[in-house]
Amino acid sequence: MQRSQLVRPAAMFWGLTVFMPVGVPYLAALLMLAALLVAGNWRERERRLRANPMWWPIVAYVVWTLVILALRPWYPQTPSNLTHGLRIAATLLMALALTREEAIWALRGFLVMALFNILLIAAFWSAIALKIYFPVLEPWRGVIFLVGNKSISNALLFTILGATAAVFGLQALSEHRPLRAVAAFVVMLAVIVVITFSLPSRTSLLALLLVIPAACVHQWRRQLKVLALVLIAVGAIAAVGLWNSPAVQQKFELGVQELEAAQGGAVSEGSWVVRYYMYRDTGRMILDRPLTGWGIGGWTEQWHLRGPKLLADYNMPHNDLLWMGSQAGIPGALTLLAILLTGVWVSWRRDDLYGRYAFAAQLIALIATNANSALRDAQIGLSLLWVSTIYLRLAQAPGDSWRGLLPRRRAAPVVSGDAPPPRPL
Repeated sequence: MQRSQLVRPAAMFWGLTVFMPVGVPYLAALLMLAALLVAGNWRERERRLRANPMWWPIVAYVVWTLVILALRPWYPQTPSNLTHGLRIAATLLMALALTREEAIWALRGFLVMALFNILLIAAFWSAIALKIYFPVLEPWRGVIFLVGNKSISNALLFTILGATAAVFGLQALSEHRPLRAVAAFVVMLAVIVVITFSLPSRTSLLALLLVIPAACVHQWRRQLKVLALVLIAVGAIAAVGLWNSPAVQQKFELGVQELEAAQGGAVSEGSWVVRYYMYRDTGRMILDRPLTGWGIGGWTEQWHLRGPKLLADYNMPHNDLLWMGSQAGIPGALTLLAILLTGVWVSWRRDDLYGRYAFAAQLIALIATNANSALRDAQIGLSLLWVSTIYLRLAQAPGDSWRGLLPRRRAAPVVSGDAPPPRPL
């Protein structure tokens, strides 16, 4: 294999491993970096990166992080927080440095594994219902069961799949292709079932509920009457088919109860209780030192001083903007926010199907960043950030940027005297 072609399988390997335990995506990221270094074409990739709208927000984020590292105190958590902060930038840069074809290989890996995992989950629970033994291998435990932040990551990845299917289905409906639309909506429904029952995640459900109407706005923004009708239909379907689900209602009612209890002074391990105290106390950290924060890695020490003792073991505030603001001040939080909003803006500007795919993926990443440590936590960030940025990279390629996602049919042999067959789309 030529050195220039090493990046394709490395990109696909990372796409294939995004659902795996965190050590495997780390390995994929290192292989991706090694492939980019060995493959050459550095000048072309550098030009591509420097011309990208994401370049200066990423540079500002890295530079400000290093400035704070030099100016503020160091803590025991400084090395790990610095590593995670720079890993965020490295993941973005590696994805954006890919050629269109290399990004397609990464997308193939993600979609193949996402669809495989949907079938695996369906097979497992079907076997359980039929009382048939179904062994679960350790790498897939976090795909089938809710077992920590890696399962939250997998739920968010399934949400990107569901949003992709919804966008494809809406496009198919507008093109009067009902069979394609039905197939896409079946995939979306499967995702909803997964993130409701197998990997229950309020963040994922909320993201899907917000992203699908946003995708409708993206698609019909110049046809206001059509947009209004579609939004009414989507809202009615969501209200009747999803919000009226007892499982969904129970999850959000529990969250409201936890929030009310936290406001009353109760302390527990409840998800929204934890977030209430983290967001309150981290906000106070930022207000105390709004310009430079407490230093890289300073959040943990301040949390031990300010937070409830029962929750002292946490090492991140479940919100990446608050995490960055607490340790690098408001300017640090703004650099991270600029990265996220630039991705959304670039996707919004492209008003076709491929821009809509990226728009949905970038919005999911933005929502997850505000509701969890979706970038700081490598169990989530190594996968979610890679996939959402691959979508963004393809939205920046001209024309039919997803062309070649499926293998092309081989052209039939040309018989003498006949015209050559048309090239497949």
